[in-house]
Amino acid sequence: MLRDKNLIPLSHQHQHALALCVRIDRAFQAGEVELEPWLAELQQIYEQEIGIHFVAEEKQIFPAARRFSNLQPLVDELLREHAMLREYFVKAATRAMTAEELIALAERLSAHIRKEERRLFEGMQKEMSPEELANIGAGLDKSLADASQSCLLPTPATRLRAKDEIK
Repeated sequence: MLRDKNLIPLSHQHQHALALCVRIDRAFQAGEVELEPWLAELQQIYEQEIGIHFVAEEKQIFPAARRFSNLQPLVDELLREHAMLREYFVKAATRAMTAEELIALAERLSAHIRKEERRLFEGMQKEMSPEELANIGAGLDKSLADASQSCLLPTPATRLRAKDEIK
């Protein structure tokens, strides 16, 4: 199902976060991970986009979806995941995150995003009228106004490098 235009801003932010998860996974597969630059990047991304994104979902998306009994358990699950993910971002911001926790964050954030896209957004689009989705879109515009509109650039220590650069 195509994504409703009113949910696209969140889907674009999901793409940014999924790209981060892929970069983390590939960095660990390459075997050379400097933890500090990753933690600084996570803190920045959370402050500029993900934290605002979570609040927008909690204010606009989840209450609207909760009106449908078939989506209520999923909303409750997603709220619990937001709390768990916030704990990871606090660990990154306070530089208390381990390499294993960084990997876990990437895995859990990726799974969370896919759940929202495949189950929540799809369910909302099936249940809600175009007018309801338009109202959500207007609320999201206001809620996301403070979020960075550009994808954050990785630092030299966190970007993927060509194999011949890694020596």
